[in-house]
Amino acid sequence: MKKIFFSLITILTLAVSINAQKITPSKWSWALAKPKPAVGETVDIIFTIKSDKTWHHFATDFEDGGPIITTIKFKANDSYELVGGLKSINPIKKKDEIFGINVAYFEGKGEIRQSVKILKENIFIEGTHDGQACSDATGQCVPIKGTFKLEAKTGATTDASVKKKTEDESKLKDNTTELSAETTTPTQQEEKVVPTTAVTENVIDSVKETVSAPVVVSDSSITTISTTESTETKPKEDDQSILAFFLIALGVGLATCLTPCVYPLIPMTVSFFIKQKNGVGKAFIYGASIIGIYVLFGTVIAATLGQAAPNFISTHWIPNLLFFVIFIIFGLSFLGLFEIQLPSTFVNNVDAQSDRGGFIGIFFMAFTLALVSFSCTGPFVGTLLGLGASGKFVKPIIGMFGFGLGLASPFVLLALSPELLKKIPKSGGWMNTIKVFFGFLELALALKFFSTVDQTYHWRILDREIFLAIWIATFTLMGLHLLGKFLMPHDDKVEKLSVGRLMVALSVFSFVVYLIPGLFGAPLKALSGLLPPTETQDFVLTRGSGEVAENQNSDFPKTVKYSSFLKLPHGIQGFFDYKDAVAYAQKVNKPIFIDFTGHGCVNCRKMEASVWSDPEVLKRLKNDYVVVALYVDDKTELPKNEWFTSKDDGSEKTTLGDQNLDFEITHFNANAQPYYCLVNPNMDAKPMLEPRAFDQDIKAFIDFLDAGKAKFAGK
Repeated sequence: MKKIFFSLITILTLAVSINAQKITPSKWSWALAKPKPAVGETVDIIFTIKSDKTWHHFATDFEDGGPIITTIKFKANDSYELVGGLKSINPIKKKDEIFGINVAYFEGKGEIRQSVKILKENIFIEGTHDGQACSDATGQCVPIKGTFKLEAKTGATTDASVKKKTEDESKLKDNTTELSAETTTPTQQEEKVVPTTAVTENVIDSVKETVSAPVVVSDSSITTISTTESTETKPKEDDQSILAFFLIALGVGLATCLTPCVYPLIPMTVSFFIKQKNGVGKAFIYGASIIGIYVLFGTVIAATLGQAAPNFISTHWIPNLLFFVIFIIFGLSFLGLFEIQLPSTFVNNVDAQSDRGGFIGIFFMAFTLALVSFSCTGPFVGTLLGLGASGKFVKPIIGMFGFGLGLASPFVLLALSPELLKKIPKSGGWMNTIKVFFGFLELALALKFFSTVDQTYHWRILDREIFLAIWIATFTLMGLHLLGKFLMPHDDKVEKLSVGRLMVALSVFSFVVYLIPGLFGAPLKALSGLLPPTETQDFVLTRGSGEVAENQNSDFPKTVKYSSFLKLPHGIQGFFDYKDAVAYAQKVNKPIFIDFTGHGCVNCRKMEASVWSDPEVLKRLKNDYVVVALYVDDKTELPKNEWFTSKDDGSEKTTLGDQNLDFEITHFNANAQPYYCLVNPNMDAKPMLEPRAFDQDIKAFIDFLDAGKAKFAGK
């Protein structure tokens, strides 16, 4: 019964999303954090975003290359100047599985702040905001654009006593702060100035939530008496991501114990403790000291990087190239090219302190272990910090705690069960095999950092097939090394192959076999967060010459407008300009399939991956329709002679995305994506059937395409 009930709710939701097509799921309002700042004072502008239930609005500070990042542009004048950048207040952060990047967004209510310095007594601030809201319930995404205007009378630049007098007079005389605010969406006029009374309710809500004093409302003004910081519900923590990172760090710590720098020290150290009085207790102190040392290191790194570091590290070329170089150095060190060592004088001085008795002596014993094993532990620690620095503030701390726990565990556990010392394997060449294994892994991971820079700045050096080719070669050499067929200078000859070594080699070669189809266009969904996007791949098997002969018309244009930077998935042949699509559709006498999509539309990618990829759907799109993809969020500036003023909102449309969105609104009364329309090219842009939104029902999509084909044929 519950399944039937929820199915009906889902159907009704989708029906509403199609029939009531123009939607405004997020509303903006704004106000000064302080109503009457003095000239020369710095004050925040608080932008409040309220999203409908099941909708979320993306924030300002996350990695590019996925959903639309919210931007706010200010029109400069002599009454103020910007101080610093935009700040999203406590957004929810998580990894988007479709785009493979970390995103930040608001659910319910969100807040963005911008600091400004007041330069004149009368402030006038205006500009535009641009962002995106998406719904997990309906699968739709909507661009949210608008303008804002804010006027306020301020106090003059005076000393503290005069300022206080001015504030007292303002309260007695009810000198109100004038605020003019306007919230617009793609369906409203962006340049129209709306009287304050038209948005009083929105502004009141915003001010109520950012001030502790009463709000006095008149016909044309809003007065606030005192302000405090806004109270914000704490966002949901990405506990799963933190736990996964902790488990990885724990595993890395345990793996470090098997390296030549650490493993020989385990029996020596444990033997020392079990001969001592209260040896088990001292072993616990020793293990806790190891954990504490690495946690302290992680805390220092986290505090040094600060809260703003994740976004900078995720997107900027400097830290990504730095990590790329560091990982290459660590990898070459593990392969035996050189050793990373700390100054011997420093290590000896610390070791001398370990002779002191009690807790201090044990602590310095642990510190000595961390230093003398640095040539093996350093690359592991650097890798974890590199991976953790682009996440939450606590990730470096969690990572170092997990690593320290893994490294310390064998010392404590063996002290609890000394008889196990006789059963552990003896030191040998197998430890160097482990080092080389991790050396290859470091080299492979280094490519991810370079790939991030390559994609962000469109260098096109490390395209998908180049990335995969390097990985295939790297992991093939790793597998051959495990089998003893490829040896490094410090390796011992492999006389016999153990079962464990064989199983690891089998896993590595299986991974290589999994990677190979990616060279020919296989999606490799399990690695979508690590690999460059498929659009960067020059050769895809399904776009080979045989497919061209079967599915493409010989008279299809050799050059398609905007195809130098826009691509259709699955080798589909199509257009990115509606007029060009109409001209070609009339020529070949086929209906048009319009795909209103966006670079940052998560559910557009879901539809392409799960529905468009179906052989029956793909056959119909390639053979029965002329496909045109209209990106509503593309920022490509068009030539001036192609600009036009919208009949819908009266604003000038200058970019490819703005013009496509205006086309969707004015002709199909919709502003969400994905949105699919079937059109007869011989008629005005009117859908032959009810358009479809996000729906992963493949059979329903096939029926939709078949019905459109029949309608066009007059059946």
